[in-house]
Formats: sequence, structure tokens, C-alpha cells
Amino acid sequence: MARTLITGGTLVNPTGGIAADVLIDGETIAAIYAPGAATDVTAETVIDAAAKYVVPGGIDPHVHMNLPFGGTFSSDTFETGSVGAAWGGTTTIIDFGLQRPGEIVQDRLAARHDEAAGTCAIDFAFHMILGDVTEEALKAMDELVTHEGVTSFKLFMAYPGVFYSDDAQILRAMQSASNNGATIMMHAENGIAIDVLAQQAVERGDTDPVFHGIVRRSALEGEATNRAIVLADVAGNVPLYVVHLSASEALAHVAQARDVGRNVFAETCPQYLYLTLEDQLGAPGFEGAKWVCSPPLRTKHEHHHADLWNGLRTNDLAVVSTDHCPFCFKEQKELGVGDFRAIPNGMAGVEHRMDLIYQGVVDGKLTLERWVETCSTTPARMFGLYPRKGIIAPGSDADIVVYDPARTHTITHETAHMNVDHSSWEGFTINGGVDVVLSRGSVVIQGGAFHGRPGHGKFLARDTNGYLS
Repeated sequence: MARTLITGGTLVNPTGGIAADVLIDGETIAAIYAPGAATDVTAETVIDAAAKYVVPGGIDPHVHMNLPFGGTFSSDTFETGSVGAAWGGTTTIIDFGLQRPGEIVQDRLAARHDEAAGTCAIDFAFHMILGDVTEEALKAMDELVTHEGVTSFKLFMAYPGVFYSDDAQILRAMQSASNNGATIMMHAENGIAIDVLAQQAVERGDTDPVFHGIVRRSALEGEATNRAIVLADVAGNVPLYVVHLSASEALAHVAQARDVGRNVFAETCPQYLYLTLEDQLGAPGFEGAKWVCSPPLRTKHEHHHADLWNGLRTNDLAVVSTDHCPFCFKEQKELGVGDFRAIPNGMAGVEHRMDLIYQGVVDGKLTLERWVETCSTTPARMFGLYPRKGIIAPGSDADIVVYDPARTHTITHETAHMNVDHSSWEGFTINGGVDVVLSRGSVVIQGGAFHGRPGHGKFLARDTNGYLS
């Protein structure tokens, strides 16, 4: 097996940063050496990481490639989306199987395997969306946990008539998860109330994209988050993972639950840390449609951004994902011209997550170790991939990013690699940047070029949540 030696860098794991050299043998990490101690080691490839960070490859546990939504499909395929992820230092993605009413869970998971097989450039895994909680679906949960390596199930309190589950269905799914060890992922917005407000807005003639954010009130995210926490407790302290948390009210409920020892976890996304209802969603004309996602971008006149950054520091927010679900502005977002309710919900971000959260390090909001934790190690532990993924240690997969803190670049659509016709992050200046990316020991990004291939990525069967109390 070919061997690679990464020399001269600062190795950053969740426990801290040290000067170290890393030896890779084939697809796994073979050894870690003190600087200069690997002089007798032979390796076919040597990567110079002097003055750079050597960090575990990023894990984005919430992406949607080729997702059917709003009368169209998200514009990234497993191939294009995984290549974009690799460019940004992400070496593992977790996507979703999708069961809709009347469909068989196992059939829908098999269909997603067929889509991803032979096309992903990096490793991948699946959660399962349950859009129809029936007796058959509850039995399927047990089968997927036991035999398929799918140990997390997503439910929606939003989107009535599409993915929505009522409280009875949610409780029953949570009870099943309590028995089989699965984690319940929750889109926590009060979709029933939101639909009333949205209908009233359209009847008033308030149809521009900004009203998508105005009607999806932060209080309704807070209410739904609290309700999900209560139901999870009733079901037996089942592990609950609140996805794409955007609002201070929701974070307060998560923090309160964690303070009393409940198995409640949450993620946020870069868009909720940086972008705002006024500056992006409220852009002139229909331009704001580019930033329509759910939950929506929040107002800059409250303290959502500051609270979310603080949540990342305190671990009340455990993970940063992207909810990557891109739609082109032309012909896709434009489906909602004249009615914001018809705009496909989603933004592109899988390529930029590591850079954007590293800006928190640059700005003094996060430590290097916390950057690695929220973008790699904690997702690995949360979703049953640790220690194969999420850490640089002997025996772990050689998913490694050499990151250059001295690099500066500006995000533009022209220089990005995702399959979408605009950038949600156009003009953002990034201090730092990816230099080299290895996926299971193979160089996929180096010298400003992609060296990987579709089909290199392998499916990862996952264990259960590593954080259960």
C-alpha cells in the first residue's frame, strides 16, 4: 500500500494543537510522530504542511443532493455536490433517504443508494426521512438500525401536506427510537400556524421573498422546538437532534433541556450565523429568493447571531452543518415569482462551511479545537462514525485537510464548484483556505486542482449516537 507523510504542520484535534508529522499507510492513519522523529520513515509521497494546520476532514451531516422539493429537484447531484464538498475540505456527507406518504421506507432507501453508488467523490452515509409514520414505517426503523447502518430518522413539524408529522406520529416514532437506539432529527417549526400566516400575507398582496421570513416567525421555531423536547422526554429521553436551529428562542429551550441532563442536541448552519432577513432575504425585487430557506434568515435587529455563536462556544449548539439544498435562481427559484410560498426552499453551502466557521476562529469567537469539533469530530460521534472519522489518530481513516491560515480569498460564483447558478456567499472575503484534502489517503484536492474521481466515496454504515446519557 502507498504511504504518505505529512510533515511540519500543526495537528489540531479536539484536545488541542501540537506540532506533529502524520504517516498514512493506504487508506488509514498509521502513526503520529513528534517533529523530526520520522526521519527513517519511507513514504512515496511527502506533503509539506509547514505553517499550516492539519485537521480531520470535515463531516457535513445534513445535505440534500437531488432532493425532490417544490416541484423540482435540488440542483446538485451526488457527484457535483460531493466534488464541491471536497473543494471545501469536507470528506464525508450524510444525506437522506426520503419516504413520502404511501411509500415503503426500505424501497426509498434503496433508491438513494442507487443514486449515490459509483458517483460520490467522498464517503457518504444516510439518515432516513419519515414522511408517513405508519406501523410499517415503525417496523422499518428497527430494520434500518439493525441491518442497514441507518441510525437516525428525520421528522418534520413543518410543511403540512408534504412531509409533516403530527404530534401523535412524532411520539410514536420517538418511542420506537427509544427502543432501538436511533436518534430523532427534527425540523422544528410550527408549520400549521406558519401556513395560516403565509396565506394571510398572500391575501394582503405581500408576496415578495422577504415575507417568507416574516411569516416563519422565530417564536414559532421556539414553540416547536420546545414541543419536540417535551415529546422526546415523554418517549423516554430519546435522543433528539434539532436540525438547522436559527432562532434565539429555540436555542434557549435546547440549553434549558441540556442543563437538566436531557439527550437534546442541536446544529446550526453558516447562513444563520452571518446572513440576515434584511440584507439578503429582503434584497430588492425578487433577488431575495436566492436566500429562501427554512427556517428563514433572521432579523439583524435582534440578537440571534450573537446567541448562536455563544451556543457554539458553550456546546448548546453541538454541530455546524449546511442543510445544503441548492436551487438555481433561473427556472427554479423563479417558480415563486408572485408567491413566496412557491419558492423552492434551500441554499448552497457544502463547499464553504469549513472556511466560514474558521472565520469564527479568526474573529476570536471560537478556538481552533472548537472549529474542528463542530465541523468534524462531534458530527462523527453524534452519528456513529467515530473514531473511524472525525479525528486524526492511528487506525482512523486518513481523511485529512491541510489548511493554510495565511491564505486569503473571496467567494464568488465563478470560482465555486457546486452546480448552482449563483452564490449565496458572493463577495465574502475568507481569511484562510484549504490547501490539500485527502479522502481515505487519496489526494482529492491539491495545487488548486481536483484530483479525485466520482465513485471513490464509499457508503458508511453507522453506529448509534455516541453521546447518550
